[in-house]
Amino acid sequence: MANGPETGAPIGWTSTQAYVMASICLVVGVALGYLFRGSQSGSASPSRAAQTASAEPGPAGMQQQMPSPEDLKRMADAQAAPLLEKLKSDPNDPGLLASIGNYYYDAQQYPIAIQYYQQSLKLQPNNTSVRTDMATAAWYAGDADTAIAEFKKSLSYEPNKPNTLFNLGIVEWQGKMDAKAAIAAWQKLLDTNPDYQAKEKVLQLIAEVEKHEGFTPGTTAKQAQQ
Repeated sequence: MANGPETGAPIGWTSTQAYVMASICLVVGVALGYLFRGSQSGSASPSRAAQTASAEPGPAGMQQQMPSPEDLKRMADAQAAPLLEKLKSDPNDPGLLASIGNYYYDAQQYPIAIQYYQQSLKLQPNNTSVRTDMATAAWYAGDADTAIAEFKKSLSYEPNKPNTLFNLGIVEWQGKMDAKAAIAAWQKLLDTNPDYQAKEKVLQLIAEVEKHEGFTPGTTAKQAQQ
């Protein structure tokens, strides 16, 4: 259940970063806007709320437009309502807090999701799945530094967690354009998880990013094309 912004470049990208990432996406054939959830296997998919809403047929069999952020929040509020009611009598249930966070994550309400993940992690700091989701939410909210810090903290508890390593590599590259750090994360993923489901995708990412190891945020788009 990975999800995230489907259009536009992440906050803070230069034109060169956008160009290079677009070229990698074309070659690898994967939308790198999507990261993996902490508890999922190596296959990403859009948010449940957005996916469900966009799949509903409209007049004359046409699909409806993607829901607005306000629509998504209303859906998340409705889905989370029963859990929020339970939370009143059991406010220190880390699983309950994380589940509420998941509803808001799936609805792309990342700041709200982060709040619930933080509360859950105060009670259960070694839950690497929740921490990975919180880090991913931070990335989608435009905070690469926090995302990287939380991915690394997750790895301090579970050093070989595959989806955390995958996401760390993506954010090191997309957020910092640090090819060396990205490749290191992905190579560790492959070394410690030889049966990783998305192994071929990771190998393609490494091969493509290696071509751009010398690029920095100051590189011009013309240089990137050469």
